[in-house]
Parts: sequence; C-alpha cells; structure tokens
Amino acid sequence: MKVIAAYLLAVLGGKNTPSANDLKDILASVGAEADDDRIQLLFSEIEGKDITELIASGREKLASVPAGGGAAVAVAATAVGGGGGGAAAPAAAEAKKEAKVEEKEESDEDMGLSLFD
Repeated sequence: MKVIAAYLLAVLGGKNTPSANDLKDILASVGAEADDDRIQLLFSEIEGKDITELIASGREKLASVPAGGGAAVAVAATAVGGGGGGAAAPAAAEAKKEAKVEEKEESDEDMGLSLFD
C-alpha cells in the first residue's frame, strides 16, 4: 500500500510517470523501507495505463460493494422478532436510546471530578 501511496504522491507532485527511484526517494523521506519487488510489481501492473483511468475504474468497482449496517439490523430484528421484524426494530431503537441516555447521565457525574482529587 505504501508503494501505491508513494506513486500517487509522485503523480500529485507533477510527475506523470514516476520512476522507481522517485518512489524510493518518497518512501525514504518518511523513513519507510522501499521493497524493490513490490515497486516492480506495481510498475508491471500499471504499465501502459493512465492512473486517472485506473482510479475511475476502481471507484466504479467500489460503488457496487455493499457497505453499512443494514444487514446486521435485519438479522437482529429477525432473531428478536421471530421473522417479522416489524415490532423488533422500534424496540431495538428504543433500547439504543435508553443506552445513550444512561451514558449521558454517567458522564455528567464525572464532570466535576479531577484525577488528582
């Protein structure tokens, strides 16, 4: 990952086609070791390709990746509600609100205390 980051930093710095030495210089400037095998692997993978096109195609691929907690909530609602989940979702939300209220009350008690009292 650090090799890719160094490559992108070199591109952002104005070099459209950075060399292996450019990447090594960037990595050395932050105290990271440069792995020649990984650098050569990166160059072999991106040879003849435009970096902006690679980033755009990567974004398209990431757009189709599901993210979020919707599945976990549905599973929890099914487990609690026996399959319907209609009544379980409001109950889960209510329990979450109660937990937040309890956290606030606890944190209010600690407001006047010091570690050195």
